[in-house]
Amino acid sequence: MNTVTVLGGPTALIRLAGWTLLTDPTFDAAGTEYQDGPVPVRKTAGPALKPSQLPALDAVVVSHTGHLDNLDTAGRTVASAASQVFTTVAGAEDLGGGAVGLEPWQTRTLSKPGRT
Repeated sequence: MNTVTVLGGPTALIRLAGWTLLTDPTFDAAGTEYQDGPVPVRKTAGPALKPSQLPALDAVVVSHTGHLDNLDTAGRTVASAASQVFTTVAGAEDLGGGAVGLEPWQTRTLSKPGRT
């Protein structure tokens, strides 16, 4: 079954053609405050699922790492545990590990043992 489930904010769980993907993981609790610029920002709603409730992920896609509303503290933990992370070149430098940085319009093929 192919589905898209919005978990809150920019975060979506996508199941497509047997793959399970997560976009822009944000899992900090409601009420978390961030100092992201001159004005503090407070998260008003928590995610629909906790990270422990997520299914096994084939990949995480992070649109950018520069703002806490697209990748918060708990989201970074989720991304760092994923076997494949795709993001911008700058995002890959920020995340480190095995994150793959892609230029605009660059394509990368998903892979896992036994399938591509």
